[in-house]
Amino acid sequence: MNATTSEPVSLRLLDREFHIACAPEERAGLVAAAQFLDGKMRELKSNAKVPGFDRIAVLAAVSIAHELLTLRKDQASQEQVLTDGLAALRKKLDGLVDASVK
Repeated sequence: MNATTSEPVSLRLLDREFHIACAPEERAGLVAAAQFLDGKMRELKSNAKVPGFDRIAVLAAVSIAHELLTLRKDQASQEQVLTDGLAALRKKLDGLVDASVK
């Protein structure tokens, strides 16, 4: 991304406004991510004993990172199950082809 293709985007997190430059094609995703983060921060703020902005931001970041890593682990596990299943099917098909050739 270079300066000629970026544009400022205004994002609100816990009623604070932030301006971030991004490529036009990234705008919608960035806005959606900020809305998701704002929702997570508001959820944490309602349960926080010390509702400082920085603390809530860090807690939200850790929570979202944990969710991401859990999803990645689950996806990798599902991919392995699929790969194993496809390998078993290929082995059966190879056996059937070998049997019909003989």
